[in-house]
Amino acid sequence: MGGAQKAVAAPTWTAMVNRAYDHARPAVRFRDVGWTGRELLDRAGGAADLLDTLGLAPGEPVPALIATSADALALVIGGAGSGHPLAPLGVRATPYEVAAVVKASGSQLLLAQPEFAELGEHVAQLVGCPAVVVPELRPSGRALTAEPDALAAVLHTSGTTGIPKPVPMTQRRLAARAHVNGRLCALGPDSFYGGSAPFHHIAGLGNIAVALAAGALITGLPRFTVEGWALLRELGTTHTSMVPAMLETLLAAGQARHERLRVLQYGGAPIRPGTLRRTYEAMPGVRMLNMFGQTEGSPISVLTPEDHREAVAGHAALLRSVGRAAPGVELRVRDAGPDGVGEIHARADHLFRVDAEGWLHSGDLGRVSEDGYLYLSGRRTDMIIRGGENVHPLEVETVLASHPGIADVAVAGAPDDRLGQTVVAFVVPSDLDDPPEPAALRTYARDRLSGFKVPVRWWFVDELPRNANGKVMRRGLREPPVNKGDSYGT
Repeated sequence: MGGAQKAVAAPTWTAMVNRAYDHARPAVRFRDVGWTGRELLDRAGGAADLLDTLGLAPGEPVPALIATSADALALVIGGAGSGHPLAPLGVRATPYEVAAVVKASGSQLLLAQPEFAELGEHVAQLVGCPAVVVPELRPSGRALTAEPDALAAVLHTSGTTGIPKPVPMTQRRLAARAHVNGRLCALGPDSFYGGSAPFHHIAGLGNIAVALAAGALITGLPRFTVEGWALLRELGTTHTSMVPAMLETLLAAGQARHERLRVLQYGGAPIRPGTLRRTYEAMPGVRMLNMFGQTEGSPISVLTPEDHREAVAGHAALLRSVGRAAPGVELRVRDAGPDGVGEIHARADHLFRVDAEGWLHSGDLGRVSEDGYLYLSGRRTDMIIRGGENVHPLEVETVLASHPGIADVAVAGAPDDRLGQTVVAFVVPSDLDDPPEPAALRTYARDRLSGFKVPVRWWFVDELPRNANGKVMRRGLREPPVNKGDSYGT
């Protein structure tokens, strides 16, 4: 099943970047920083020199508080080409969240760009390791090389306990991903990529790594804003990525116009037919792609530009799918029920976390139609997917359960047209007659969790549905109908 093709031999990712930027053309543009390709590689050499001084074992990942910037690109390239692969962490996470990842990694230090030095120091105190602030990167002409099975970088994704787990990205597999994604997105030396996804996310560094391998001019935003999008438009970017909720924000503000945009890649949630039509009006000629995958490997499937045009022409049901198998991907549905729904497995050279036979176990439930389109049915686990970000209920519940006004709590995902899913909390108050204010609970949670993990609605209940073993039955968590005048803490 799927679109398996003969694997295409790919060099190392470092070799692809070296080849792509050995020139004097513009390569990086961030605010007042503009580097040519040769200058980018020289700064990457300087980053490699810096990493060599930290006393790290060869191949040991370096946890780093870095955000999309010229220096961050140089650090990633230099780390990959010197045997010191970077592991970017969320700079908008709380110190406790970052510390949990660093502790689990066993790293002896934490790297931080100057603007994140305070966060780095707090994390370092919690972990008991030094925080190294990145100095000005000096140019160096050193050669950057790597073996195919060496690590190029490490990203993290939420695990079964809510603590992010590492996803090693080897040179060979990252090069294969760059080859597949680069062709799907038509990225090349004449492209100008600019995005706003967090650098530590697969949609951030993962997409930037593809653009780097293609030799594209690169810029980026620290976070998504309407004003930031206007800047990307003024700069003349040709390629970008986002989640549909961002696109709808731009459309609502009347700011989605971008005549020079060639390719818009999205994921995390389906796009609505009306949104797609309005996007084509604002971005004439843009090619839309829905790339389905996860940190452990992507793309698994692709809803192509041709599929999107067909959807607008009258086949809107296509937008409920995540397309057909990506080039080189073999799909299978394991343990399918009578309705054809089972867990989606994928096998390809560009997938990072695979079993002994090369299969990635996605954890997503779905079915494949007779014409090869993949339709998702939900998660095998209870993971909530909010606008492309993973939220594990247990992590949120653990934080909320520490509040003195909460006796018991369960968190679930609720369908959302813009984000795919949103986070909802069901709370048993310590005092049923005097429950805590939702605003106070929101503040308590936000102090300890990233914003996307904080529940948007709070329902107070007498008890949670549990089975005979005492486990909460999440399928029994249902939001009651909302009557006019109801107050539940939106």
